Order: sequence, then C-alpha cells, then structure tokens
Amino acid sequence: MTGIIYVVPSLPLNQILQGNCIEILNSLPENSVDLIFADPPYNLQLQHDLYRPNLSKVDAVNNKWDKFSSFSAYDAFTSEWLHAARRVLKENGTIWVIGSYHNIYRVGAIMQNLGFWILNDVIWLKSNPMPNFRGVRFTNAHETMIWAQKKKGAKYTFNHKAMKALNEDLQMRSDWSIPLATGKERIKSNGTKAHPTQKPEGLLYRVLLSSTDVGDVVLDPFFGSGTTGAVAKKLGRNFIGIERDKKYIKVAQKRIDAVTKSSTEALTLPDKRNQVRVPFGTLLEAGFLSPGQKLFFKDDPSIRAVILSNGHLKYQEQIGSIHALAKALADGPVNGWDMWLYKESGKLKVIDELREKVRKLKN
Repeated sequence: MTGIIYVVPSLPLNQILQGNCIEILNSLPENSVDLIFADPPYNLQLQHDLYRPNLSKVDAVNNKWDKFSSFSAYDAFTSEWLHAARRVLKENGTIWVIGSYHNIYRVGAIMQNLGFWILNDVIWLKSNPMPNFRGVRFTNAHETMIWAQKKKGAKYTFNHKAMKALNEDLQMRSDWSIPLATGKERIKSNGTKAHPTQKPEGLLYRVLLSSTDVGDVVLDPFFGSGTTGAVAKKLGRNFIGIERDKKYIKVAQKRIDAVTKSSTEALTLPDKRNQVRVPFGTLLEAGFLSPGQKLFFKDDPSIRAVILSNGHLKYQEQIGSIHALAKALADGPVNGWDMWLYKESGKLKVIDELREKVRKLKN
C-alpha cells in the first residue's frame, strides 16, 4: 500500500508580501508562526484635520487606511484579521497588538471572544509625546500593547532572565518608557516622514527579545516602515511582513537591507535551566577545593568559613550549605555561588568560577 505524502507549504521567510493582510494570512500554512506583532489601524475618531499652533497639519490623523464608517465596521475588520492571525499562530505562540484608547479596548474584547488568553497589557510611556494642541484633553502620552497566547495553558516563550538583564538585573515591569522614533531613527523619504506611525525600534527590541528565540518566525500583518523586520533581522529572528502599500514596502525593504545581523556569539544567551548541575561537593571530588580549606564571605572577607568533608561550611557554631550559611550571614536570600570566595595565587575569586571549570570538564 502506497502512503500518502502531504507537502506542507513553505513559509515566505524574510519577505514582505504585498496585498490584503486577511487574504495573505489565510493563504499561509496553519500553526506555522511563533509570534505575531500587529500595529493595526487605530480608527481615530477625528472629524476634522488636526493642526499645530503654527498651522502645520499633524500626520496620521487623516489617512484613508485608518478610516472606518462605524464601530461595527471596525469590529468586523478586527475580528476577521485576528481570526486569520490566530489560524497561522502555533499552538504555543503568542501575539502582541498595540493600540490607543480609540481602539485597544475593542480589540481586547474581540481577542478574548476569539479564544486568545491575555497574559499582560504593557504600557508604552512616550518620554516625548505629542502635545494636545487644542488644549481640551490630557496629552496622550502612552499606548497600550496586549500580549496574549493563542491557547490558554500552553507553554509559551518568555525570556524572563534576558529581560531582567536588559533592565539592570531588575524584573522588567509592564510600563516601558521609550521615546518616539525621532532624529536619525525616523525613516524619511524626500525629506519627509516615510511613514506617519513608525514605531521605535526600542519597543520591538523588547517585544522580540522577551517572547521569541533565535530562529523563530515573527509575522507582522501591518508592516508599514518595517520596524519589526529590522529588529527581527538584528536579533537573528525570521520575519514575514504583510503590507498593501507598495510605497511602504520599498521603504521597509531598503531599511531592512541596511541592517546587519548580530553575531551568533551575541545572540546565544546563557540559559541556566539547560546548564549541567554541579553540586558544591563536586568541587571537592574534582580536587578544585579541599576539606579544611577556608572560604571568604564576599560582603565581609574577614568572615572565613571552613569547608567540611561533606561539602558543608562551618563558621563559628553555624554549619550549612554554601547557600544556607550565606543566607544566614547576609540576613536575606542570596546565591551561595556568588557569595563565597576562594584564594588562588594570593587573589580572591568567586567559587562560581570553579563550577564553570567543572562544567567544561563534563562537556
């Protein structure tokens, strides 16, 4: 009996596809994309053009692609593209959607109705927001991003340690202060803004670093000036862009072509979950340390603990593991590998260096 071979269509990686996002999404393979970042039309409810005090017109408030006849028309469009997006997203995939008060609440409700499970809403605080020129409302100094998974309970990517490192070893919060794309970052064409709503690369850098891994596929159904593609290339991710305006495609492609991908070394981040576990006692067995040898406490090197033959440390009447004794001396939670020093050639070094030597031997 001859088996039937099913050929899965290949993804158009690192390409910008021109056309209607809903039609193109429906043409892509199901369950094929790791992450979606979407910056859809905001449906700005402005009745007239908006002008600055110097009578210059404000961009991005009169574009045809951002006009809908009614809330119901906008809701129908939103439901349709989100449904198509959910189809191509992998079972463990996630989606980010950015918006303002004009649309984000409607988008969030529709996402929940379609089965997305919201993980976070992240506030983008604009450190240099556009003023409210008419002086009738508060200055709109933020936009909201909804981060959701396709399927509740599925294992999704969240690089907690990478985001913590990016934030000076403090847990990353859900309010991100990032300036608008201005100056050299602002893409221009013939001396004017190439795209009225270009998002800053710093925003996409956090999105992609937090919720994708190297080699993952990131899809942007409203590609615009190509910020998602530029950052994806820089971080070693694959992208798929969808954009209906040929003018924007030309701008985005030129921008992405100029980006240099980061080196493999720079993109390979340590993951302690995948590292070989090395108990402290292994350092004794390997001969890197010896029973009776003294270790120095990092916060106060005058405190010296004796290494016992079973791998515990003894300081005065206190006995415990490298972690337990360090915690008692520091009066708080600490990592013993970082808190104890050994002496080599007259210099004090952290014992974690010895652990790395053991790992190299085991590898």
